[in-house]
Amino acid sequence: MRPYSSDLTPPWKKPKPVPEIAADPGLVVEEPATGFCGAVIRCEAGTVTLEDRFGKHRVFPMEPRGFLLEGRVVTLVRPVAGPSRPSRTASGSVAVPGARARVARAGRIYVEGRHDAELVERVWGDDLRVEGVVVEYLEGVDDLPSIVASFAPGPDARLGVLVDHLVPGSKEWRIAEQVTSEDALVVGHPYIDVWEAVKPSSLGIAAWPRVPRGQDWKTGVCRALGWPENTGAAWQHILSRVHSYKDLEPALLGRVEELIDFVTAPA
Repeated sequence: MRPYSSDLTPPWKKPKPVPEIAADPGLVVEEPATGFCGAVIRCEAGTVTLEDRFGKHRVFPMEPRGFLLEGRVVTLVRPVAGPSRPSRTASGSVAVPGARARVARAGRIYVEGRHDAELVERVWGDDLRVEGVVVEYLEGVDDLPSIVASFAPGPDARLGVLVDHLVPGSKEWRIAEQVTSEDALVVGHPYIDVWEAVKPSSLGIAAWPRVPRGQDWKTGVCRALGWPENTGAAWQHILSRVHSYKDLEPALLGRVEELIDFVTAPA
């Protein structure tokens, strides 16, 4: 005899199957009960967080038939964990897990002061160790031509120099113009001090203050921002807010990357 199902519901009354969609980051869906439409930014046990075009976040339970995708009812499910993306260094480069520091190259990168060196280490330290590039600070560039001559750069020992306030007509510009070796590269940023290369938004300030001529710039900054006039402590506060290249101005980022490429280029 032909077997019959115990379910006597006519086919046209049965609910249509609803597709299950992985709640991958960036997927745009609508929660029909509230009309909230946004992109998935986070998926946790039983809930999904959406962000709308105004940046507002809402958390919803991932219930069956709970969302609309391009007008179709769907059920969101947690995405299957796939291969993890390569981790990144603070400079944005692909990290090399377990990499040991390379033996130092003969070439070097010189920066003006300790704060410059600490900032470069904070963002590019991992990259520099993999490349075997040592960064040293000079305590100023007044004697830069003689320093370069003493280093005696060559094809296998290139020298890169990062200079503050390197703008046409400045004292630093005139000094840099005296360095003519093909194996030495002097580049710089336009800021009076490397402090200014940190984005104000990373420090929670509207902008770096203007300090009148004749005043010590760092002390004037502390005074204008209402910080204690202790430039060492102020710098440690600034440095603590730098977590990656995203906290620095492009005018500095490009110059440091240029120097690293220069000193690591094949002879």
